[in-house]
Amino acid sequence: MASLKVGVIFGGRSVEHDVSVVTAHQAMAALAPDHEVIPVYVTREGKWLTGPGLNDLAVYRDKRWGSAGTPCFISPETGTGGLTVEPAAQGGLLKRTRDVRYLPLDVVIPAIHGTFGEDGTLQGLLELADIPYAGCNSLASAVGMDKPAMKACFRDAGIAVLDHIVLHRDEILSDLGSTVEKVEDAIGYPAFAKPSRLGSSVGIGKAKDRATLQEVLQVAATYDRRILVEPSAEGCIEINCSVLGGYGFQARASVCEQPVAWEEFLSFEDKYMRGGKDGGTKDAQGMEALDRRIPAPISDELTTKVQELAVRAFESIDGAGVARVDCFVKQESGEVWVNEINTVPGSFAFYLWEHSGIDFGGLMQSLIDIALAGHRQKQDLMFTYESGMLDKDRGGSKRG
Repeated sequence: MASLKVGVIFGGRSVEHDVSVVTAHQAMAALAPDHEVIPVYVTREGKWLTGPGLNDLAVYRDKRWGSAGTPCFISPETGTGGLTVEPAAQGGLLKRTRDVRYLPLDVVIPAIHGTFGEDGTLQGLLELADIPYAGCNSLASAVGMDKPAMKACFRDAGIAVLDHIVLHRDEILSDLGSTVEKVEDAIGYPAFAKPSRLGSSVGIGKAKDRATLQEVLQVAATYDRRILVEPSAEGCIEINCSVLGGYGFQARASVCEQPVAWEEFLSFEDKYMRGGKDGGTKDAQGMEALDRRIPAPISDELTTKVQELAVRAFESIDGAGVARVDCFVKQESGEVWVNEINTVPGSFAFYLWEHSGIDFGGLMQSLIDIALAGHRQKQDLMFTYESGMLDKDRGGSKRG
């Protein structure tokens, strides 16, 4: 296996910024024995930095990334093939362009959770730059990030999802009373309100009555312009599994897990801050910090059903790389509803694959192999067409 230059992009303008930092450092540790790892940190303000000093969690605890990293960016110009890096002492890129250097990347691992990283925007930049990258493409990433679009894809594939309605921020802020009545008529209580394009349970709230519904709608509306509201899956347990594949690699499902919440649903703190003596993010445990039962304590029949639905959900959005699919299961009836797919799951769901016989290093190598296969497939496609429309002897700018 040849050693590659692997860029890991993390942080970002996202409410899941800190989770991303932990995920990336776990991934970089797993990649380091076999590849040259190049950290690319995106600050909360959107500034890009690179440098070996960024591969140290203490830098982020002490807020020293400015001195540890060098400004950089990925140009959308095809053929650059990596990072454009500015020497740290040289001021702006436009002032000293002769000092700019280029750092080639063989493949990129996007490790940004949420907005401006998991939603197709970063993937679009990498597509323009023609750099191989792990995970879902731009469209699959965007669909996987947007809960209403995601559920529409699932339903079209014949996958059961909970009923829901979509509200707009403007209607919540301008006429909260009528909006609440709309939810009561369509969904009832208890209900969950969720920002359409966020993860890690940020902005999510459960409403048991009109007063709490007003509150959770207003909270959700601070995070997104569209809010999804759906009934609480009463009497259900959450069962998740991961899916790995795409671009010629047959999609396969991991073992299932049952996350264990301290409250009625998994909050951000439940997911990341409860594990370890100092909390999940401080100890770089990430999603590994969450209490969970692996394998999930459900029947073999239900396990198979969840795994099959997870693969179908993954394929319905044209998924690639690794994802985690979260389901609601009613054990008494055997009913399963797919809740959502996470196309850049916390900690890359390595804890599920370790229980499935693949260690973290093997998982990251699989992501690289799938990414390179996908890039090779794109190289075989035609992206230009000589129409002759601009030839002078064909009328120039005259309309046909």
